[in-house]
Amino acid sequence: MLKAIVMGVAGSGKSSVGHAVAEALGAVYFDGDDLHPQSNIDKMAAGTPLDDSDRAPWLDRVGAALAEADGPTLIGCSALKLSYRDRIRAVCPETRFAHLAGTREVIEARMSARTGHFMPVSLLDSQFATLEPLQPQEDGFAVDIAQEFEDVVGEMVERLSPQVR
Repeated sequence: MLKAIVMGVAGSGKSSVGHAVAEALGAVYFDGDDLHPQSNIDKMAAGTPLDDSDRAPWLDRVGAALAEADGPTLIGCSALKLSYRDRIRAVCPETRFAHLAGTREVIEARMSARTGHFMPVSLLDSQFATLEPLQPQEDGFAVDIAQEFEDVVGEMVERLSPQVR
């Protein structure tokens, strides 16, 4: 059964792509941001990057939400480091990762255009500095977000659909 993380830096499209892919696959989508403790949200809203000790309980909650899901499920979660993905896999070993990959310029333009999100553009550099792309031994793939939204969604649907059942 599909249990996947839609990963990437802030502004890469995890929520919009994740919702569209879940709808196309008949899956459920959760925004991993909703699983952050309030202390993490407050810290990021103040422009302070999270450290690994801040992220640990959040990653455990993400993994648990995925493991406990009783149907095809996608969760949007930055999952920037291999160690973060390993932590999620420790709770839900069958997790697959779909990385929405893009340049800083593309993502900054998207972040600058959105409103009502707690993550400021000022933290984008720390996101890219933290990002460790998927490794060959990991179950996952990357999708270039510089293409049209529908093409990103289509590629994700194609690559995830064999695991829906």
